[in-house]
Amino acid sequence: METEELLGIIANGEDSKHQFKADVTRSESLAQEMVAFSNSDGGGVILIGVRDDGGISGLTTGDIGRLNQLISNAATNNVKPAINPITQNFALPDGRVVLLTINAGLNKPYADSSGDFWVKNGSDKRKVTAREELQRMFEAAGLVHADGSPVRGSSVTDIDPEFFDSFFENEFGEGVEVQDVSRTQLLENMRLAKNGQLNLCGVLLFAKRPQMHLPVFIVKAVAFPGVDIEDEHYIDSQDIHGKLSDVFQKVLGFVLANIRHVQNEQGFNSLGEPEIPRIVLQELIANALIHRDYFISASVKVLVFANRIEIISPGHLPNNLTIENIKMGVSNVRNPVLSSFAPKILPYRGLGSGIQRAIRAYSDIELIDDRDGNTFKVIIKRKTE
Repeated sequence: METEELLGIIANGEDSKHQFKADVTRSESLAQEMVAFSNSDGGGVILIGVRDDGGISGLTTGDIGRLNQLISNAATNNVKPAINPITQNFALPDGRVVLLTINAGLNKPYADSSGDFWVKNGSDKRKVTAREELQRMFEAAGLVHADGSPVRGSSVTDIDPEFFDSFFENEFGEGVEVQDVSRTQLLENMRLAKNGQLNLCGVLLFAKRPQMHLPVFIVKAVAFPGVDIEDEHYIDSQDIHGKLSDVFQKVLGFVLANIRHVQNEQGFNSLGEPEIPRIVLQELIANALIHRDYFISASVKVLVFANRIEIISPGHLPNNLTIENIKMGVSNVRNPVLSSFAPKILPYRGLGSGIQRAIRAYSDIELIDDRDGNTFKVIIKRKTE
């Protein structure tokens, strides 16, 4: 960085990428700033020798030596996992400053030596205390996944034995009854349970009544006569629950029942073809059920309007995945256990190609990654009659 560029940064003041410090004497407090920048998307810089108002306090030669040693100790001993910041010393017209650059970390989430996690909050920082936010940070790092989380109060007795046994036989070619281990052990071997307790995937896929333990994870489906949400006027409204395979079929049936069907060259008594190809609805509904963020206590919403269908999933795209990525078939598996079972239960291939297939079959689809609202929305435009 050149001196002129540095002076421009100082003149513009503090923001989420630039922090000013007149001096630093404690490695613990410096580590908190380092952690916050390391947990951010783009990292940032700390200018030591600059007051909050942008005035240059200046540093002595002794200060610079002390600070470089303090920075090294803080990065090694007070940031977990350790980081490798870069320091540069500048002699400005009004005094010397140290420029400390912290890149966005590759091993997020980072914590200080007390085990506290910090993130940037504008030009300041804040400690992460909400469990849901911590879960999302660990999820983004691939260290924890919602679908493998134990469901409190559940047990293997919640399993629908007929449904599970039928699935097992179709998948493995043998009945459960001829196995050398119990159904409980089979569930644990299949990563659906642990210590007699079902995980979220096990409940969603195989429990008799999943919503007894997971009441929020349903689909709210509403069909409106016009183009806006109306509280009192609607054509159809359902809270759809049950096993994930049943939810999929019920949601698909709801949409098909509330859109037009075209006869084309079919006979008069035929039901006709849906105005939106069935494969499009199948792919996008399955995508919403499998790839939603199950750390968020909210339902999937399916809204049918006169001019469009909206499918709204809790959770924006994970990590650095973008709309452009997923249109090209790039995927980032948020729920790996669920995704591994989904192709065996739903019309889902699990290759990151579902969005591509839907768009090829019906191009008038809009994808919205709402990071502020923490949702992912698919809008399927309906053709006017």
